[in-house]
Amino acid sequence: MVANTLVAAVVAGVVGTIAMDLLNLLFARPGMILKIDVAMIGRMAAGWARGRFRYGHPAEMAPIANERLLGFVAHYAIGIGLAIPFVFFAEHLAGSLVQPIWALPYGIATTVASWFLVYPSMGLGMCGWRSPEGAKAITSPLANHTFYGVGLVAGFFLMMYS
Repeated sequence: MVANTLVAAVVAGVVGTIAMDLLNLLFARPGMILKIDVAMIGRMAAGWARGRFRYGHPAEMAPIANERLLGFVAHYAIGIGLAIPFVFFAEHLAGSLVQPIWALPYGIATTVASWFLVYPSMGLGMCGWRSPEGAKAITSPLANHTFYGVGLVAGFFLMMYS
């Protein structure tokens, strides 16, 4: 049972993160939202691994070797990690009460991680208020995590009907 739940969470998390990345590319290209900076995610993950959880400004995060690769690994690990609680709850605690469509508001709710953990860690303040990108820094994570939620729904359906 637990192994099946873990597989379902991995699938849902990967599909959710792929959806986030593809839809981010689609909407970032015309400038509607900010493009996900995978290299910056890699720098931040490396800093966190070394015990540094707070920067005064993103420029303090010095480039590192293989930062894009580390960024992709961290990005997808986070996507999977965020899917685990939802899938576990859906399969073991709520049973038939949770429909796959509930993955969409859950995905949107994960925006709080960007607003209240990632942005402050990078030195951009709560919700990215100190970002030079202005309102896009606030709205882009909301869009991206909505995309993640859409992918979670797709991954959840994929696991239910395969």
